[in-house]
Amino acid sequence: MKTIALAILLILQCSLLSTTAAAQDEPEYKMEVGAGVGLTNYLGDFNGNLTKDIQPMVGLVVKYKTNPRMAWSAMLNYGQLKGNSKNVNTYYPDYAEKDVSFSTKLTDLSIKFEYNFWPFGTGREYYGAKPLTPFIALGAGLAFAKGDESATAFQVPIGFGVKYKLQSRLNLTLEWMMHFSGSDRLDGVSDPYGIKSTELFKNTDCYQGLQISLTYEFMEKCKTCNNDRD
Repeated sequence: MKTIALAILLILQCSLLSTTAAAQDEPEYKMEVGAGVGLTNYLGDFNGNLTKDIQPMVGLVVKYKTNPRMAWSAMLNYGQLKGNSKNVNTYYPDYAEKDVSFSTKLTDLSIKFEYNFWPFGTGREYYGAKPLTPFIALGAGLAFAKGDESATAFQVPIGFGVKYKLQSRLNLTLEWMMHFSGSDRLDGVSDPYGIKSTELFKNTDCYQGLQISLTYEFMEKCKTCNNDRD
């Protein structure tokens, strides 16, 4: 009986070892490239509503994955910002007797660091990886607004999202980002309160983006010189 039990244990152990080894035989990839579509809207002096004047947005994305939990993302987005002072209850001395409306073309370039809550993958290339994971992101970038007046601003994107692996090299990402800009001129109007501020992000314009993107993985990792496996 002991011999049979020992034989069963050995078979199970060998099976587990072979499964684990096979699970880590598939390649990992360093890079992702893809495109996305989404929605964006302006948040500033003439709009404080997250769902008002939402406009379409398109973008391109490139990612460098340092390991299954971390990645660097470069994203270039193009969209539109709109706003109107008609429905704003705030009193602005310079615009008390006239309505202000604007429409600007927005080009947004962001570099972000993404941290996955769980290792991201199929589980066949990295032991313990999950095909679905939430993540958080923080970065820096530039915003270029072109309308009746043009403005260029430093901006800080911060947000969260979810990644899902459709296939071994295809990833679907849904993310929401808030972009805090260092300019009060994305809407073409500077300092409507009539109060100057020297603080970087005080009384400045913001915008948000909700985007879904599809990316393709490429550039296989060297298994011996870049080994992130358990």
